[in-house]
Amino acid sequence: MTTYSAPAKINLSLKVQGKREDGYHNVDILMAKLDLADELSFHNSRTTTLLCDTPGVPTDESNLVIKAVREFEKAYGRKAKQKITLNKKVPFGAGLGGGSADAAVTLLAVNEIIGTQYTHEELHAMAAAIGSDVPFFLNPVISRCTGRGEIVTPVEELAGWSSPIVLIKPQFGVSTPSAYRGLNGAHRMKGVNYGAQTVDGIRLVNELERAVFTKFPALGLWKMWMLRQDGVRAALMSGSGSTLFALTETHEQARALAEAARAELDPTIWTYCGTVNPQ
Repeated sequence: MTTYSAPAKINLSLKVQGKREDGYHNVDILMAKLDLADELSFHNSRTTTLLCDTPGVPTDESNLVIKAVREFEKAYGRKAKQKITLNKKVPFGAGLGGGSADAAVTLLAVNEIIGTQYTHEELHAMAAAIGSDVPFFLNPVISRCTGRGEIVTPVEELAGWSSPIVLIKPQFGVSTPSAYRGLNGAHRMKGVNYGAQTVDGIRLVNELERAVFTKFPALGLWKMWMLRQDGVRAALMSGSGSTLFALTETHEQARALAEAARAELDPTIWTYCGTVNPQ
């Protein structure tokens, strides 16, 4: 058995630059990993199977882990038979890239286990065929992701930057396609700040917030509540949501914010306190 870690991500910035002919949108995203991660264990097997004990996570061909195995097999020309156990710690439908991270790590793991020695460029092509976010997770350093998200350019000047962070997520998730579909009918909620915020010279903005907050106004109210709390340097929705995050000055402030969110907003929300771009 071999076990691999698949870190989540946040989008420090997400700009939408128009719809493409293939139905996707051109984007400009600044992406960074978290110290929150799924774990995947791989065993040689007679068939490829996926096991996960988290309710609601599919284990059939619709899961990106299985899709990654199938994409690898296209290049390999043979079956890559693995029994894969997924220990899910990153919530799904959260805008944290958990499924994409799992897929990227599956490509890296199977390449190592079988010994095929595919290059980063070859794995990148497989990753891009699976999903727009997947290529980032092959080497999850702070990067600018353009095109539909698959063109990944590391931002070397931010390599050493990190920050305490708190994540809060309601019980519901948001699908990425529905968030983009909502762009046309989106409106601004009164009292919600959609403008760019700046932390350590990094410009934070998410142009999907209007679409998602139009459908889920509580998220807009929660974002503004976070911005009013002590020690919060910036607060934003990550990706297409439904997770919101706040960058804080200290880890103690992040923990206090998480406690306050459960007490004042919703006792059932999921929270996580950790580090963005851990060194």
